[in-house]
Amino acid sequence: MTEFSHINDKNQPKMVNVGEKKITKRSATAKAHMFLGNQIIAHFRNNERVTKKGPVFQTAIIAGIQAVKKTAELIPMCHPLLIDGIDIDIDIVDSDHIEISCTVAIEGKTGVEMEALTGVNIAALTVYDMCKAISQKMIIKEVKLIEKFGGKSDIKND
Repeated sequence: MTEFSHINDKNQPKMVNVGEKKITKRSATAKAHMFLGNQIIAHFRNNERVTKKGPVFQTAIIAGIQAVKKTAELIPMCHPLLIDGIDIDIDIVDSDHIEISCTVAIEGKTGVEMEALTGVNIAALTVYDMCKAISQKMIIKEVKLIEKFGGKSDIKND
């Protein structure tokens, strides 16, 4: 059985020591599906909507990028990382839904799954914030890690 990596011999929290790990190329992609509803989606043209607060998707992408860079400040056991790249996409899927994806890349000693998950969540919350004046029936759902490469194991989820 695999043990939790962030617990020491005395059952106390610890930050994993990555000092002996090799530097490798690593990446992770997370996705979120979000129900906006056709009342909100109807306002979008050419995959964007400019509101009094600014352009919805562009603002959410910038917020997601900021969140990736601050993951270690938000999640106690995450290592501060020098991120090589962040790519966030937001697409309208149908008349009710959008999909947000966040891919993070690094050459380092630890993975970037938490950074990708943080980025996609904050981008979704920003879309919510920007659109809540029209409707508060939005639902952020199906947030999940899609893939990770590098390190001990590679993962590909559907």
